[in-house]
Amino acid sequence: QVQLVESGGGLVQPGGSLRLSCVASGNIFRLYAMGWYRRAPGKQRELVATITSGGGTAMYAESVKGRFTISRDNAKNTVDLQMTSLKPEDTAVFYCYARAVVAGDTSALDAWGQGTLVTVSS
Repeated sequence: QVQLVESGGGLVQPGGSLRLSCVASGNIFRLYAMGWYRRAPGKQRELVATITSGGGTAMYAESVKGRFTISRDNAKNTVDLQMTSLKPEDTAVFYCYARAVVAGDTSALDAWGQGTLVTVSS
């Protein structure tokens, strides 16, 4: 009903930048909050950034504040994560998240992408 597909991951050197993108598709009636999570090797999944439906309010994990920027384009059903000053500890699989209402439904569901790997290494 709702599919999220991430792209943009890869190998980057410390201090480098990457932009992750996520596009939502399917029988979507509404997209509410969207965001990015990540799971580093041996760690729990953590919330990286979220953005409200109108794009006016963003929240970031303390570890990425000042380095990452989340944005969305509601006309395209996309959410991006611009990552700068990357550190080895940023290495993780990044997952796109969206809270969505499927056409014909009356309540929202949580949708997840399959993830894209970001590796920060020299």
